[in-house]
Amino acid sequence: MKYTDPFEIEKKSFLIIRKNLKKEHKPGYLDIVTRVIHATADFEFEELLRFKNDPISVFKETVKNGANIVVDTKMIKAGISKKFLEKYNVKVKCYIDDEDVINQARISNCTRSILAMKKAVEEKNNDIFVIGNAPTALFTLCSYIENSSFLPKLVIGVPVGFVGAQESKEVLNLLDVPSIITKGRKGGSTVAVAIVNALFRLLEE
Repeated sequence: MKYTDPFEIEKKSFLIIRKNLKKEHKPGYLDIVTRVIHATADFEFEELLRFKNDPISVFKETVKNGANIVVDTKMIKAGISKKFLEKYNVKVKCYIDDEDVINQARISNCTRSILAMKKAVEEKNNDIFVIGNAPTALFTLCSYIENSSFLPKLVIGVPVGFVGAQESKEVLNLLDVPSIITKGRKGGSTVAVAIVNALFRLLEE
Protein backbone atom coordinates (compact mmCIF):
# COMPACT_ATOMS: atom_id res chain seq x y z
CA MET A 1 0.00 0.00 0.00
CA LYS A 2 1.49 3.34 -1.05
CA TYR A 3 -0.20 5.74 1.39
CA THR A 4 -0.29 4.69 5.08
CA ASP A 5 0.79 7.78 7.06
CA PRO A 6 -2.35 9.87 7.83
CA PHE A 7 -0.35 13.08 8.18
CA GLU A 8 1.34 12.57 4.84
CA ILE A 9 -2.02 11.74 3.24
CA GLU A 10 -3.53 14.95 4.64
CA LYS A 11 -0.50 16.99 3.61
CA LYS A 12 -0.63 15.64 0.07
CA SER A 13 -4.39 16.20 -0.09
CA PHE A 14 -4.00 19.84 0.92
CA LEU A 15 -1.33 20.36 -1.71
CA ILE A 16 -3.65 18.95 -4.36
CA ILE A 17 -6.56 21.08 -3.16
CA ARG A 18 -4.61 24.34 -3.03
CA LYS A 19 -3.06 23.67 -6.42
CA ASN A 20 -6.54 23.37 -7.92
CA LEU A 21 -8.18 26.40 -6.28
CA LYS A 22 -9.40 28.96 -8.77
CA LYS A 23 -8.84 32.16 -6.80
CA GLU A 24 -6.95 33.80 -3.97
CA HIS A 25 -8.41 33.62 -0.46
CA LYS A 26 -7.71 35.74 2.59
CA PRO A 27 -5.56 34.20 5.33
CA GLY A 28 -7.75 32.05 7.54
CA TYR A 29 -10.50 31.80 4.95
CA LEU A 30 -8.12 29.72 2.85
CA ASP A 31 -7.79 27.24 5.74
CA ILE A 32 -11.57 26.89 6.04
CA VAL A 33 -12.09 26.52 2.30
CA THR A 34 -9.34 23.89 2.16
CA ARG A 35 -10.75 21.93 5.11
CA VAL A 36 -14.27 21.89 3.68
CA ILE A 37 -13.08 20.71 0.27
CA HIS A 38 -10.90 18.11 1.99
CA ALA A 39 -13.94 16.82 3.93
CA THR A 40 -16.22 16.69 0.89
CA ALA A 41 -13.91 16.26 -2.12
CA ASP A 42 -16.09 18.93 -3.72
CA PHE A 43 -14.32 21.95 -5.20
CA GLU A 44 -17.62 23.77 -5.69
CA PHE A 45 -17.45 24.80 -2.03
CA GLU A 46 -14.74 27.28 -3.00
CA GLU A 47 -17.50 29.29 -4.65
CA LEU A 48 -20.25 28.48 -2.15
CA LEU A 49 -18.65 29.52 1.14
CA ARG A 50 -19.49 33.02 2.35
CA PHE A 51 -17.95 34.85 5.32
CA LYS A 52 -19.59 37.84 6.97
CA ASN A 53 -18.50 40.28 9.71
CA ASP A 54 -15.07 38.78 10.41
CA PRO A 55 -16.24 35.40 11.77
CA ILE A 56 -12.71 34.09 12.43
CA SER A 57 -11.81 36.90 14.84
CA VAL A 58 -15.23 36.62 16.48
CA PHE A 59 -14.79 32.86 16.98
CA LYS A 60 -11.37 33.33 18.56
CA GLU A 61 -12.57 36.02 20.95
CA THR A 62 -15.81 34.23 21.84
CA VAL A 63 -14.14 30.90 22.57
CA LYS A 64 -11.53 32.57 24.76
CA ASN A 65 -14.39 34.15 26.73
CA GLY A 66 -15.88 30.75 27.58
CA ALA A 67 -18.72 30.42 25.09
CA ASN A 68 -20.68 27.24 24.48
CA ILE A 69 -21.22 25.89 20.97
CA VAL A 70 -24.78 24.86 20.14
CA VAL A 71 -25.22 22.31 17.35
CA ASP A 72 -28.34 20.91 15.71
CA THR A 73 -27.16 17.31 15.27
CA LYS A 74 -25.32 14.74 17.35
CA MET A 75 -23.14 14.07 14.30
CA ILE A 76 -21.69 17.57 14.53
CA LYS A 77 -21.16 17.19 18.26
CA ALA A 78 -19.32 13.92 17.69
CA GLY A 79 -17.16 15.38 14.94
CA ILE A 80 -15.78 18.46 16.68
CA SER A 81 -12.26 17.79 17.93
CA LYS A 82 -12.29 16.72 21.59
CA LYS A 83 -8.68 17.83 21.87
CA PHE A 84 -9.62 21.43 21.11
CA LEU A 85 -12.75 21.36 23.24
CA GLU A 86 -10.78 20.23 26.27
CA LYS A 87 -7.90 22.62 25.63
CA TYR A 88 -10.18 25.68 25.40
CA ASN A 89 -12.77 24.41 27.91
CA VAL A 90 -15.59 24.68 25.39
CA LYS A 91 -18.87 22.79 25.82
CA VAL A 92 -20.87 21.57 22.83
CA LYS A 93 -24.61 21.44 23.43
CA CYS A 94 -27.18 19.54 21.37
CA TYR A 95 -30.75 19.62 22.68
CA ILE A 96 -32.39 17.50 20.00
CA ASP A 97 -32.70 14.39 22.21
CA ASP A 98 -33.57 16.15 25.47
CA GLU A 99 -36.59 14.54 27.09
CA ASP A 100 -38.50 17.81 27.42
CA VAL A 101 -37.86 18.61 23.76
CA ILE A 102 -39.08 15.18 22.66
CA ASN A 103 -42.21 15.40 24.82
CA GLN A 104 -43.03 18.91 23.72
CA ALA A 105 -42.59 17.94 20.07
CA ARG A 106 -45.04 15.07 20.56
CA ILE A 107 -47.62 17.30 22.21
CA SER A 108 -47.28 20.34 19.97
CA ASN A 109 -46.70 18.58 16.63
CA CYS A 110 -43.67 20.85 16.16
CA THR A 111 -40.24 19.70 14.98
CA ARG A 112 -37.63 18.87 17.60
CA SER A 113 -35.17 21.08 15.69
CA ILE A 114 -37.33 24.13 16.29
CA LEU A 115 -37.94 23.31 19.95
CA ALA A 116 -34.28 22.52 20.55
CA MET A 117 -33.30 25.91 19.16
CA LYS A 118 -35.90 27.65 21.32
CA LYS A 119 -34.42 25.94 24.37
CA ALA A 120 -30.87 26.81 23.32
CA VAL A 121 -31.48 30.56 23.13
CA GLU A 122 -32.80 30.57 26.70
CA GLU A 123 -29.59 29.25 28.26
CA LYS A 124 -26.54 31.32 29.19
CA ASN A 125 -23.22 31.25 27.33
CA ASN A 126 -24.75 29.77 24.18
CA ASP A 127 -23.01 32.22 21.86
CA ILE A 128 -21.89 30.14 18.88
CA PHE A 129 -24.49 28.27 16.81
CA VAL A 130 -23.61 25.60 14.26
CA ILE A 131 -26.49 24.36 12.12
CA GLY A 132 -25.60 21.73 9.55
CA ASN A 133 -28.80 19.83 9.00
CA ALA A 134 -32.16 21.41 9.79
CA PRO A 135 -33.32 24.53 7.95
CA THR A 136 -36.11 24.85 10.53
CA ALA A 137 -33.46 25.28 13.23
CA LEU A 138 -31.79 28.06 11.27
CA PHE A 139 -35.10 29.76 10.45
CA THR A 140 -35.96 29.69 14.16
CA LEU A 141 -32.62 31.17 15.21
CA CYS A 142 -32.91 33.86 12.53
CA SER A 143 -36.35 34.84 13.79
CA TYR A 144 -34.88 35.54 17.25
CA ILE A 145 -32.14 37.66 15.69
CA GLU A 146 -34.62 39.53 13.49
CA ASN A 147 -36.79 40.59 16.42
CA SER A 148 -33.72 41.36 18.57
CA SER A 149 -34.75 38.96 21.32
CA PHE A 150 -31.49 37.02 21.02
CA LEU A 151 -28.17 37.86 19.39
CA PRO A 152 -25.56 35.10 19.03
CA LYS A 153 -21.94 36.05 18.59
CA LEU A 154 -21.48 33.78 15.57
CA VAL A 155 -23.68 31.56 13.40
CA ILE A 156 -22.35 28.85 11.12
CA GLY A 157 -25.37 28.09 8.94
CA VAL A 158 -24.81 25.29 6.48
CA PRO A 159 -27.99 23.15 6.41
CA VAL A 160 -28.35 20.84 3.44
CA GLY A 161 -31.32 19.74 1.39
CA PHE A 162 -34.08 20.66 -1.02
CA VAL A 163 -36.70 22.19 1.28
CA GLY A 164 -35.76 25.40 3.02
CA ALA A 165 -31.99 24.92 3.16
CA GLN A 166 -31.15 27.57 0.58
CA GLU A 167 -33.82 29.96 1.82
CA SER A 168 -32.79 29.72 5.48
CA LYS A 169 -29.20 30.60 4.59
CA GLU A 170 -30.35 33.54 2.49
CA VAL A 171 -32.24 34.86 5.51
CA LEU A 172 -29.17 34.50 7.72
CA ASN A 173 -26.99 36.23 5.15
CA LEU A 174 -29.22 39.31 5.31
CA LEU A 175 -28.80 39.67 9.07
CA ASP A 176 -26.11 41.79 10.67
CA VAL A 177 -24.47 38.96 12.58
CA PRO A 178 -21.06 37.33 12.05
CA SER A 179 -21.66 34.21 10.02
CA ILE A 180 -20.33 31.55 7.71
CA ILE A 181 -22.73 30.01 5.21
CA THR A 182 -22.75 27.88 2.10
CA LYS A 183 -24.86 29.25 -0.71
CA GLY A 184 -27.52 27.04 -2.24
CA ARG A 185 -28.62 23.55 -1.28
CA LYS A 186 -25.21 22.12 -0.39
CA GLY A 187 -23.88 21.91 3.16
CA GLY A 188 -24.38 19.35 5.87
CA SER A 189 -22.96 18.16 9.16
CA THR A 190 -19.66 17.17 7.57
CA VAL A 191 -19.20 20.70 6.27
CA ALA A 192 -20.16 22.17 9.64
CA VAL A 193 -17.60 20.01 11.44
CA ALA A 194 -14.87 20.90 8.94
CA ILE A 195 -15.53 24.62 9.49
CA VAL A 196 -15.50 24.40 13.30
CA ASN A 197 -12.35 22.31 13.44
CA ALA A 198 -10.66 24.69 10.99
CA LEU A 199 -11.60 27.61 13.26
CA PHE A 200 -10.10 25.83 16.26
CA ARG A 201 -6.89 25.20 14.32
CA LEU A 202 -6.72 28.92 13.55
CA LEU A 203 -6.83 29.54 17.31
CA GLU A 204 -3.55 27.67 17.55
CA GLU A 205 -1.75 30.18 15.30
